[in-house]
Amino acid sequence: MARINTTLNRRAFLKASALAGGGLMLGFNWAGCAPSEPPVKGMPDTWADINAYLKIGNNGLVTIMSPNPEIGQNVKTSMPMIVAEELDVDWKDVIVEQAPLDTHKFTRQLAGGSQSIRQGWRGLRLAGATARRMLLEAAAQRWQVPVEELTTKAGVIRHEPSGRTLGYGDVAADAAGIPVPEDVALKDPRDFTIIGTTRKNVDGPAIVTGKPLFGLDTQREGMLIAMIEHPPAFGMTIKSLDAEAAKAMPGIHDVFTIDAAPDGFDRQWSDVNAFPHLVVVVGRSTWEVLQAKRALKVEWEVASPLESSADHTAGLARLLREGRVEPARRDGNPEAAFRRAATVIERTYSAPFLAHNTLEPMNFFADVKPDRAELLGPIQTPEFLRRSVASVLGLPEDRISIQMTRMGGGFGRRLYGNFGVEAALISQKVQAPVKLVYTREDDMTQGTYRPAYQVTYRAALDDRGRLIAFHVRGAGVHGGPVFADRFPAGAVEHYLAEDLSLESNVSTGAWRAPRSNFIAGAEQMFLDEVAEAAGKDPIDFRLELFERAMNDPVGEAHDYDAERYAGVLRLVREKSGWDTPRPGVHRGVSAYYCHNSYVAQVVDVVVEANRPRVQKVWCAVDCGIVVNPGAARNQVEGGIVDGIGHAMYSTLSFVDGVPEQKNFDRYRLIRHAEAPKEIETFFVDNGIDPTGLGEPSLPPVIGALANALARATGQRLYDQPFITSLQGFALEGTTG
Repeated sequence: MARINTTLNRRAFLKASALAGGGLMLGFNWAGCAPSEPPVKGMPDTWADINAYLKIGNNGLVTIMSPNPEIGQNVKTSMPMIVAEELDVDWKDVIVEQAPLDTHKFTRQLAGGSQSIRQGWRGLRLAGATARRMLLEAAAQRWQVPVEELTTKAGVIRHEPSGRTLGYGDVAADAAGIPVPEDVALKDPRDFTIIGTTRKNVDGPAIVTGKPLFGLDTQREGMLIAMIEHPPAFGMTIKSLDAEAAKAMPGIHDVFTIDAAPDGFDRQWSDVNAFPHLVVVVGRSTWEVLQAKRALKVEWEVASPLESSADHTAGLARLLREGRVEPARRDGNPEAAFRRAATVIERTYSAPFLAHNTLEPMNFFADVKPDRAELLGPIQTPEFLRRSVASVLGLPEDRISIQMTRMGGGFGRRLYGNFGVEAALISQKVQAPVKLVYTREDDMTQGTYRPAYQVTYRAALDDRGRLIAFHVRGAGVHGGPVFADRFPAGAVEHYLAEDLSLESNVSTGAWRAPRSNFIAGAEQMFLDEVAEAAGKDPIDFRLELFERAMNDPVGEAHDYDAERYAGVLRLVREKSGWDTPRPGVHRGVSAYYCHNSYVAQVVDVVVEANRPRVQKVWCAVDCGIVVNPGAARNQVEGGIVDGIGHAMYSTLSFVDGVPEQKNFDRYRLIRHAEAPKEIETFFVDNGIDPTGLGEPSLPPVIGALANALARATGQRLYDQPFITSLQGFALEGTTG
């Protein structure tokens, strides 16, 4: 049993006096859960409703506030499981509520980087364990027995020598007067009864019955609907506006322009927006506003170059050929090693811009008064949104409240809160509560895309087929894709990594597993060809490199654990039966490290009626302790399907700055019949604290898919989407 010093996080705890009906309140830095149906016990007679605390009612029910945004990664279920585990309460007696933004009581109220569970693990356990200890102390005082003689189980305190029992609710008021202990005991993971078991999504009943949870569900008395019109092309801005016809239409309140990034605006990293100058239509209903928007007469003018996809492709290629940059990493003397190599392999890979296309388009509610502002909606970065809104409205941050709704998808798009800033400015202008709603076309053409990338790999083999030098040179729009210290850094004697950036007026941002979502696939495709040139099995080839990184690493450091990396490869090899030939099945393998986790995959492809199909994906994951296995598998499977679909079919292209794909009639997504028929996932049970899971399964599947397709079709794939390169096979086009 581990012990943890509560004084390390003493600011995270707030002990309040007993309230009217009694109850124990503990504020803590990390929790997270969602509204759930009232438990079987029914609600207690009284309890307090304060931000950032664990609350125990007089009947033993426990409420945990959830500070973290929920974007479908299931933190609203998994995070309270951690608290409930250490509290030793019955899971059915836990109810949860979403907290608003409160930087005084919570830290990292952010959904991004697959870090919610990893960052919250310690604090969540501490909150539950400290509450349990204080309940035990209260019971010991009441019974006048040593606290060491007491045990807990499912919210009940037991004194075994006397056979007496008390429910948590019976001593919650007394526990409120107990000093916060200096340190507390944490459970041994072998004693977990909630963590490691599958629990259903606490929002599930509300989702399937259509109860309001999402930003688009927001309704308020007197609320107006707003929509925006932004320029049709990146590089254009508003020249003139004729809104008379639109203003005369039924239900329209006003039409005007706004500047969402005015002079003096304190721009945050999250304020990525290619179109700050917008035309706004405000009215009674979505339909009326949409009709008026179509009646607008806007003249646009060119303010910066109108770029086409051909310009981006040529610019990235030019950077790879001619760009000059300080190496991100250099080990040994790669130039000399390439000169003396028996074989040199060089390949270039590319991927296009991608849209996020969340099921719920961007939207936000704002009610701005002269001295305060209330905002509510789906946002991954509420703290940064509040800073931006404070700056643009000229209000102090403590006069702005941000409340978070469940999100109908994020994938990184909702890290960038321009739509929240716009809603606030619109509400301020019309002096009324407003819900801003983007159409799908608004959303898909606004920008903040996954960048377009290119990368060139070179490998040098000696006359015995050993890899002696490795060179990666990548370029991307607004930032390159290369992670210099990731594999195979540390595993090759002579290594060179370079990263270049192409500027553009097309706005870009994080897209599920940023940078990794491209570079992992390219790297794993290239390693397959190098293994083939070396005459080695693809898994054996990788394992040899990991052996070097484990036993005789090159350079000062690399950012992965080679033993864990090799472990997932060995596991997926065993589970998939890699070494046993399967007639008619063409297999590809990959392995990748990102978001502190390790994933290896084998993709099985078959060819039916001249059509390659993904039959099965085998996936091994090392993400430490798995809190909620069912939800974890959902995350893994979702990432796999997402990765296959976008790599195979999706692209967003431009002609003279105009996005060619404005809706799903032209932006190709994976279809049900194209998804893997089966996905089997295996988690490494190593007892290590949890690491990321929302993103790590997506990047490597792209390489495994491409390697399997190469074996199935005889065609090596270098450019995404792969569908454009699979000539001679019965596949539908990219534009739907």
